[in-house]
Amino acid sequence: MSERGSGFVPGLEGVVAAETRLSHVDGEAGELVVTGFPVEELARRATFEEVLYLLWHDALPNAGELADLREALSQRRPLPGATLDLLRAAASEGAPPMDALRMATGTVSLGTQGTSPDTDAAYEDALAVVARFPTIVAAYKRLLDGEEPVAPDPRLGHAANYLYMLNGEVPGEGSVRALETYLNTVADHGLNASTFAARVIVSTRSDLVSAVVGALGALKGPLHGGAPGPALDVVFEIGEAHRAEAVLCEKLGRGERLMGFGHRVYKVRDPRADVLATAAELLYASDGDEALYELALEVERTAVALLAEYKPGRGLQTNVEFYTALLLHGLGLSTELFTPTFAVGRVAGWTAHCFEQLERGRLIRPQSEYVGERDREWVPMGDR
Repeated sequence: MSERGSGFVPGLEGVVAAETRLSHVDGEAGELVVTGFPVEELARRATFEEVLYLLWHDALPNAGELADLREALSQRRPLPGATLDLLRAAASEGAPPMDALRMATGTVSLGTQGTSPDTDAAYEDALAVVARFPTIVAAYKRLLDGEEPVAPDPRLGHAANYLYMLNGEVPGEGSVRALETYLNTVADHGLNASTFAARVIVSTRSDLVSAVVGALGALKGPLHGGAPGPALDVVFEIGEAHRAEAVLCEKLGRGERLMGFGHRVYKVRDPRADVLATAAELLYASDGDEALYELALEVERTAVALLAEYKPGRGLQTNVEFYTALLLHGLGLSTELFTPTFAVGRVAGWTAHCFEQLERGRLIRPQSEYVGERDREWVPMGDR
């Protein structure tokens, strides 16, 4: 049965399933507004803690409020023993970092209220998952590399601590600013698949940690959060600017998708790509491989031109994944950490959406359209 004459919309394309004050995506205009701020303004000016407070409280924090939030996160960054034990076991089996993050997230509310849907418990759970996401990812990466985790430094902020826990060195101001810009850029983005999953789960009055675990499961899928690594792989495969057209033409001729280009919502250039392109330029100019940055620019120019030729009218422009890969690589992160690092930023939005959904208090329960057989007759086992 087709969707004609019914209410069925494949993929819920264009269906409005929630009202939110958190972010607005205009795919035709290439705009992303986060709590009233254009992402270009917010991402480059704010600290991650300021964006987190803004998403949770719908206002920028004053100095005292910001200090309180930083202290609350600092107190919760160390991992429970059960979480570390789980990470050690996962590392011994060589589990992918996203699997380790998903499993470990289920333990972060140990010792908190954890199972109650009331507002205080949800806020405590939100503090725990936001604070501990960077600690989990960094600790697991080190365990995979045969090294012991580095304990968080209470003197450092959220982004700086993440980089510090990865390599044991206090990062420079430029690196911290680059990572904060990235985390702010991806903190929230409308009703995407992982955010919708979180809202559905918390709408059942389940706990917030369970909602975040569900969101991680959605983010893990390659159609949602799993493409930044492959976007960078193409740049490395090309290697030299003069090879860009030949390599990309060959891929398009085989019907391959060019990772880092095109988006389900944006029909023009992804505004987050502009933000991260600027951040990457600053990072690579001050402390990075400028030749790699210039190569990436040439790959981008060539890819956009070829996509217009091979797929006219599709509006396939650069998306956030392309410059995510370049920026995170410049910060020294390996490709298997790209999607977990995306989660380190996006968990701010997931938790904020959970708060909104709890305020609404209504179970998300869409209907399905039955297209199976009717009036079947039972056939005994001997006659089948």
